[in-house]
Amino acid sequence: MIIGDRRAEVVENIRKAANERNLNAKVEVNDPKLTTEQSAALVERYIKRRDKVSFKAKSYCSRKIVNTFTKALNKETEIIGIENMDGIKGGAIITCNHFNPVDNTAVRTLVRRLGKKRINIVSQETNLAMTGMVGFLMNYSDTIPISQSASYMQRDFLAVIKGLLDNDEFVLIYPEQEMWFNYRKPRSLKRGAYYYAAKLGSPVISCFVEIQDLEENDTEEFKKVKYILHILPTIYPDPNKTVKENSVIMCEQDFNQKKEAYEKAYGKELNYDFEYEDIAGWIGES
Repeated sequence: MIIGDRRAEVVENIRKAANERNLNAKVEVNDPKLTTEQSAALVERYIKRRDKVSFKAKSYCSRKIVNTFTKALNKETEIIGIENMDGIKGGAIITCNHFNPVDNTAVRTLVRRLGKKRINIVSQETNLAMTGMVGFLMNYSDTIPISQSASYMQRDFLAVIKGLLDNDEFVLIYPEQEMWFNYRKPRSLKRGAYYYAAKLGSPVISCFVEIQDLEENDTEEFKKVKYILHILPTIYPDPNKTVKENSVIMCEQDFNQKKEAYEKAYGKELNYDFEYEDIAGWIGES
């Protein structure tokens, strides 16, 4: 599904960033821009409201909308490797490549198949500044904002994640940090997801989404695509290692698993010399 305009500009931004090996760069052109004060106000508002009845009611409505949308969007989505989750008994952190505003629906499909009612998604706080229906869904579809505020991340964010994991829920974190639209390749991973997993003793459900082009055009620039969600071996923190040691090791293991999944799915070695076929479905100007 194509969400957002000026896709050709975004593809060009991806081309430049990939060739420069700036693999966590922001490439979207219309993301909201916030001051430090605006960012702090958004996350403070989130923390104050998340336990209120009105917030939970809106979250319930938003979840219903997104679940309906998820079902329609993932009719052809395949899930491979679900047996790798057999040892997971409680909550867990899920990591996945981030390439589309709706790529979380593939993970949501998995979670609902496992009988869980929701998937909690860590999101940039700028998404909470969006308006209209998209803004409503961003604010209430079980999203957890991150922030540049160290105190928020070390206190409030950590407490929210811990509470969800203690309640046997799944939390989706995108360690690639920024979304690269329809980009097929796994990118370098930031260590935050693995820090929280190690800090809270949580397993990491390692996922990689393969994107296959379909014959039918979606727009003048893109063909329609389908997703194949690969569930890779679960990664566990070592109780004999420090949080930092675990976070480094887990991050490295997760990247290597995603790299191997990419190479197996597409039949080629991973490198970041850009080719337009790196953008799934792209039929625009090259």
